[in-house]
Amino acid sequence: MSDSQEEGTGQEISKPAGSPLTDDTNQTNGSGRESPSISEGSWVAETGCLGSRCCDPKQGPYRLVGFIFICFIGFGNTFCYYSPASLQNEIKTDMNVSTLQFSTLYSLYSWPNVVLCFVGGFLIDRIFGIRLGTLIFSTIVTVGHFIFAFGALINAFWCMQLGRFVYGVGGESLIIAQSAYAVSWFKGKELNTVFGLISTMTMVASTVNFLVMEPIYNWVDQTHVGHVALGITLAVGGFTCVFSLICAIVLAILDRRRSKVLRVASAEVGEKIQLKDIGKFPLSFWLISITCVTFYPTIYPFIGLSKVFFMYKYGLSSAKANSVSSVANIISAFASPMFGFVVDKTGRNIMWVGLACLGTMGAHAIMAFTFINPYIPMCIMSLSCSLLACSLWPMVALILPESQLGTAYGIMQSILNLGLALISMLSGFLVDNYGYLMMEVLNLICLSLAVGSTGVIYVVDMIQDGGYLMKPNKERGIVSPRVEKLLKEAALKKISENEDKDGKLSKTDEGEKVVMEEIEKKEPVDQESKLGIACHVHLNV
Repeated sequence: MSDSQEEGTGQEISKPAGSPLTDDTNQTNGSGRESPSISEGSWVAETGCLGSRCCDPKQGPYRLVGFIFICFIGFGNTFCYYSPASLQNEIKTDMNVSTLQFSTLYSLYSWPNVVLCFVGGFLIDRIFGIRLGTLIFSTIVTVGHFIFAFGALINAFWCMQLGRFVYGVGGESLIIAQSAYAVSWFKGKELNTVFGLISTMTMVASTVNFLVMEPIYNWVDQTHVGHVALGITLAVGGFTCVFSLICAIVLAILDRRRSKVLRVASAEVGEKIQLKDIGKFPLSFWLISITCVTFYPTIYPFIGLSKVFFMYKYGLSSAKANSVSSVANIISAFASPMFGFVVDKTGRNIMWVGLACLGTMGAHAIMAFTFINPYIPMCIMSLSCSLLACSLWPMVALILPESQLGTAYGIMQSILNLGLALISMLSGFLVDNYGYLMMEVLNLICLSLAVGSTGVIYVVDMIQDGGYLMKPNKERGIVSPRVEKLLKEAALKKISENEDKDGKLSKTDEGEKVVMEEIEKKEPVDQESKLGIACHVHLNV
């Protein structure tokens, strides 16, 4: 990649006036790069370790190190998110709580994010900055989890609930910061790959949690009993958050150096939340949101309660039940990139969303009404969930202008977190009072609504956009006909306003004109930043 491509997002900072490097031939050090000194307007060569390829932000090794730390700043967050699920039976027994009370450990994570998903990006962009914001949210996640562990240690379930609430305050915003880092460092040809690998790391973290937390509990239980053993086990798991916080500190140092050497501004989240855009959203967006909020609550709340379900219905051991529960994340880690490739090549997003909903419905029906090996329906569910991730979230980027995506994704996340919180609590209530069969009936009802809303999306799309979302990618324009019209009007208005007396345009306005011409030609353009972030948001829900 060229230097300009590697700079990614951020505004270019011009070299100081009078600098000997203002001509085309730059002064370089042994690694072939220039370095700014502390004093403004002078540049010095770096030697030793700082002059090596590994310390040169323009070189691949430096970016590889940065990528590793970007992956790991979210590892502890995901690992500890699944701690209640992997220790469900132990928490219910040692803390003497019902399934409904246990489910609040997940709903309390979702409640703050009904609001925070609107302001997380704003706080990072306008208040804290990407580096400080990442450190703050990572610290909140760490403190929240240790409050959660401390509550178990002192046998205070209310304290555990408080810890999960604090944990939720930082969790989703940390994911936003991680995405911003990825876009800043790798915007260009590598971004989709980077998001895929970050999502894979997320799945690895959850899988590791399901595999190690119970053995740790059994080991601690040899010397401590009851809630004390639970608290110690959770505290041990919390050190993954400490590890991620250390990674965030190192990444901030690396990013600061990268900004100085490459002369780019700090990373930003990108699109901002603008409530005035809500009234402009088409009906298809709201239907996509309905599909989202009726589909995902049949996945994540179920995984949170699945351990005891598999133990009671199938007679599995605790460790075996955790193994079955972790299948969803293992398969998603590898299936999502493959399905993403398929959807990229074929288009027809609505068809894939419908198949994903039907597949998940079939998986829940198998678990509700048969005794088939639970690995089979869990595999079907995992594949369906991965397929929906690659086909549902990108549809938003196809039917809305880029300027409205921040608002759109914020609304979707808000609605989704509200749905997750409510369904988690309702599932716990049904299990306590009517058993796991009624929980599965609830899941089937939700999925029926998801299938129905997908069908309505198809009808609305045929009427309003001529079946745009069902067309193969080769037959699609850049955006839907509705958005095409909006972009044309905006581009023409801006060009007419800024055209000078000689009929010349600024570089910005020439770019607007090029965009309009590309729309006329129906030529595809690179939307990987939007689509990659969309899939990444899904995989970190």
